[in-house]
Amino acid sequence: MARHYGMDWLRVGAFALLILYHTAMVFTPWGFHVKTAQPVEWLSVLMLVTNPWRLTLLFVVSGYASRALLAKSSGVAKFLSSRSSRLLIPLLFGMVVMVPPQSWVEVTTQHGYTQGFGHFLIQDYFRFRAIDGVFLPTWNHLWFVAYLWTYTAALSLLLLVPRPEWLQAWFDTVFGGWRALVLPIVYLVLSQVVIFHRWSDSQDLINDGVAHLAYFPAFLFGFGLARSSRVLASFVRWWKPAAVLAVLSYAFGAAIEIAYPGDLFPPQWLGDLMLVAHQLQCWAAVAALIGIAERFWNRDGAWRPTLTEAVFPFYLIHQTIIVVAEYWLRPLGIGALGEFLILVPATVAGCWAFYLIGREVNWLRPLIGLRRRPAKGTARRHDDTPQTLVAGDPWRRRRDNAQPDPA
Repeated sequence: MARHYGMDWLRVGAFALLILYHTAMVFTPWGFHVKTAQPVEWLSVLMLVTNPWRLTLLFVVSGYASRALLAKSSGVAKFLSSRSSRLLIPLLFGMVVMVPPQSWVEVTTQHGYTQGFGHFLIQDYFRFRAIDGVFLPTWNHLWFVAYLWTYTAALSLLLLVPRPEWLQAWFDTVFGGWRALVLPIVYLVLSQVVIFHRWSDSQDLINDGVAHLAYFPAFLFGFGLARSSRVLASFVRWWKPAAVLAVLSYAFGAAIEIAYPGDLFPPQWLGDLMLVAHQLQCWAAVAALIGIAERFWNRDGAWRPTLTEAVFPFYLIHQTIIVVAEYWLRPLGIGALGEFLILVPATVAGCWAFYLIGREVNWLRPLIGLRRRPAKGTARRHDDTPQTLVAGDPWRRRRDNAQPDPA
């Protein structure tokens, strides 16, 4: 199997959309760590374009990449050790350094906190208590990293199953053909709507079981997909019907959002139908994007290596830049449009600066999710060098190209 550049591009695009989504959260009526003075009501309709599927796609792509990372490891223990250092170190660094400014802006602008940031950081952030309902310390947007590490640890236990090859064969059979589109939709509707009626995540690792029922299977699906040409071919075949289903589901949800704006709520039966449409859109969009990535995007580009390396540092820092920048923009009174036109380029510039500086300082690299550079004189293997999968991937024995090491 050749390196799947389409999945690289899909991952870059998914994280880029996530950054834009969090920027837009400043301007919607929905809750966020900092808000513009006059939220834009109609923007919530546009947010529904990506709201149902953005996180599920990230977990699928992360599972896909984890399969290649396992292949590059000398065994399951080495795989888990590597992933732990690449995920837990940035998570802890982020909670200590990157998240506190977000929390200070939130309690200052929304909860009446009057102390400066220095006092907040030294006296209040690490006291493990709540300020007006905001528990500190916290991980805010970095919850995704915590969930991903947890799923990686659970996957590592599954990899200890004797002779796991049959699980890959089962995956290929069960999700071949139209079932790659239909079965995940049926599962999501049953688990997220019929049984548990889930609208959103709590981002509480311990008490977010219903979300785990959606995200962990998505992660495992991506892991299986990485070695299933049959299921990938199914997505290529069915991406057009999937795209149509995603658009129709979005249109239904958008119509309800328009009919019941702001604090208005639809009748329960209509809300239930909207929740079903939410799950339909979720997997249909994921399926369509995977099919498009396999069919049209599986080709390299000059910017791919840089972007695939930069995207995780971007993710780590982007929300802090958004929140702090908006905090300084609010008093200027330039309106939502003026704030947006400044906030987007400021966030992009700040993310690039964070990445470009961090990648050049070797001791900073692990803190932003990058490997340390080898010492001078040490041979460095190019990330596209084919590797023989002997001990690294017990699920499949074949040659493969190394994949990026994403979150």
